[in-house]
Order: sequence, then structure tokens, then C-alpha cells
Amino acid sequence: MQHIPHADWLAGAATAAEQQGPGNLLRIVLIVMVVGCVLTGWFLLRGYKQKDD
Repeated sequence: MQHIPHADWLAGAATAAEQQGPGNLLRIVLIVMVVGCVLTGWFLLRGYKQKDD
């Protein structure tokens, strides 16, 4: 295994990050999906709450 200096590794990581295509869009879509599922579950489950009057 080769030893790569930290500066070279960081420069390579920054270059690779710039070459990625739909990374940010995919993250946003996944976050919106998760938040939507949580809100939908909360909305559906709150209808099953028992009212003890």
C-alpha cells in the first residue's frame, strides 16, 4: 500500500468531487423523500389516536 501525502490526497478528493454529476441532486431528492415519508406516517398514525373523553 502506498503512502500518499495528505495534501495530495485532499487535492485528489477535491478533483474527484468536482467530477461527480448528480450527487447534490440525489442527496436533496433522498432527504425530501425521507422527510415526506416521516410526515406521511405521522399524518396517518395520528388519525388512529384514541380520544378518551
